[in-house]
Formats: sequence, structure tokens, C-alpha cells
Amino acid sequence: MDQTEKRNSQKRILAVDDATVVLMRISNTLRDDYEVITANSGVQALKYLKENKVDLILLDIHMSPKDGIETLQELRTMKERQDIPVIMLTGVEDKDTILEAARLGICDYILKPFQSEELLGRICRVFGQKGQNSQQSLKREEIMKQFEGNT
Repeated sequence: MDQTEKRNSQKRILAVDDATVVLMRISNTLRDDYEVITANSGVQALKYLKENKVDLILLDIHMSPKDGIETLQELRTMKERQDIPVIMLTGVEDKDTILEAARLGICDYILKPFQSEELLGRICRVFGQKGQNSQQSLKREEIMKQFEGNT
């Protein structure tokens, strides 16, 4: 299989973070198994998504001018993109923000800094469940229960 065939058969992941070092780490971790597209802002990610389809989005919460929650809200209004699984990336365990993201339909979240194995494991779990909305709903409920119990 040549590089073009390999790329066409790989799942496509959009990594969105305003920190170049995080995007480089994600790319280096995932490049052997996935096609990774990077965006350094929510605005850039949404622009890319208007023209292109991806299989998963890794989305940082704290960015400007449009943060991860605002980006996710806009993504959920895009008719043909609203069902893309999203894993939120966050440096701070802010339960209100994570609860809001869970209400908007994220399938998981990862605290930064993250281990490469953890990132790969979470992605594999999402792809193993893709198409199983009840599984995504279950994960969403787990996230909400975890944080609502701590209020």
C-alpha cells in the first residue's frame, strides 16, 4: 500500500488547539495510525469543517477568540457535521465547562498534559463505539454524573 492509499484508508482527526506544542505532540502521537489535520483556533477549525469531513475532533477548551465551547456550539449547528465525535482537551478540570461540553454532546475529555497512550486509548474507544449513539450517550451521562456529584 502506498502513502496515498494508506492516507485514504485512515481515519481523519482534526486537532484544534492554540498551543503549537500541543498540536505537534498530537500529530507525532497519531501520525502512524491516523491522518491528522491541525487548526490553531476554533475559527480555523470551523472554516475547515465547512469544506471537509473528519471522523473525530480533538478540541481544546481554552482558546481565543472563539473558545472550545463556542466552537462546539457552532459545530452542533452544522447540519452535516453535528454528529462528529468530539473529545475535549483541557488544562483545567473546570466542572461547569466540562458539564456544558457534555450537554453539547462530547464523547470524552482529556486533561492536559496527557500521556500519548491515554490519548490513543480514548480515540480507539471512540472509534470502537462510533455509530453506537447509546454508547456515546452513556459516556456523556458518566461525565455529567461525575461532575454533578461534586457540586
